[in-house]
Amino acid sequence: MATHQVTLIPGDGIGPEVAQAAVRAVEAAGVRIAWETVQAGADALASTGEFLPEQVLRSIERTRVALKGPITTPVGGGFPSVNVALRKHFELYANFRPVKTIPGVRTRFSDLALDMVILRENTEDLYAGLEHEVVPGVVESLKIITEKASLRIARHAFAYARQAGRKKISVIHKANIMKLSDGLFLRCARQAAADYPEIRHEELIVDNTCLQLVMRPETFDVLLLENLYGDIVSDLCAGLVGGLGLIPAANLGETVAIFEAVHGSAPDIAGRNAANPTALMQSAVLMLHHLGEREAAERLERGVLQAHAEGRVRTRDLGGAASTTQFTDAVIAAMEVPVAG
Repeated sequence: MATHQVTLIPGDGIGPEVAQAAVRAVEAAGVRIAWETVQAGADALASTGEFLPEQVLRSIERTRVALKGPITTPVGGGFPSVNVALRKHFELYANFRPVKTIPGVRTRFSDLALDMVILRENTEDLYAGLEHEVVPGVVESLKIITEKASLRIARHAFAYARQAGRKKISVIHKANIMKLSDGLFLRCARQAAADYPEIRHEELIVDNTCLQLVMRPETFDVLLLENLYGDIVSDLCAGLVGGLGLIPAANLGETVAIFEAVHGSAPDIAGRNAANPTALMQSAVLMLHHLGEREAAERLERGVLQAHAEGRVRTRDLGGAASTTQFTDAVIAAMEVPVAG
């Protein structure tokens, strides 16, 4: 059995706790991982004076794969987003977030068996944070949309849809107002769609998309979005199935992939063994598929879903009283149950 080299970035707040839980679950799934642990974010800033130490970048350059817990991003000041910095540095152009109903987790939409994928351009647009003060009291933020990046994510989306057997891609835009920038993104999506005639594609304005998602979420399959719209809509979609504590994410480039929990660092419960590790475990499932460990990925996903479906061990965010450790134990126990048939 091969041993995979993987960078582990525990993060801060509840990050180290959910990271430890994910590591336990991955190893229980029967795959060998040599973890290289490095620090980024608030803890790294306190100990090294840098929010993203060079050691982190060098580690990911060596391993090409990372699993990352939540990292605090200060609001309105402080150090820049570690997530954005990593995406830019490694040209992680595709943000991939599958959103699926989890049996046993009750939501307003849990009877619909939702199954959609958010594919978001990950390197430019307003979310890149290119802004400056023109004069006191006047700030300018730059929305940069390029043909190169737009075509790249559109082709990635249609190639994924074909490979995964998906039937429809919804291209989300605001080209009725931003005719040049969003218009370019829309034209690039149409160009990519021409090479995939078997995949239906539709075009939706972003505000109408939000309306349709809360009224008819079951009508969506794959959503293709620019960076900022994708950030907002992916959180909305997470809310349809129970929240960010349940949703995995991957940042994908040509040579590097970073799998992460996208929820917050929840400093109010840090160190209390109370956090739900599902999101990072689900992200580890994506990581194992990326590493070619299909059986281990399916085993881990089965354990997570079975633990939720049984409902005997729930963390506090889902109305239970179980600790992070107890939920992890339940996932590992569920993995050990033979598959029927």
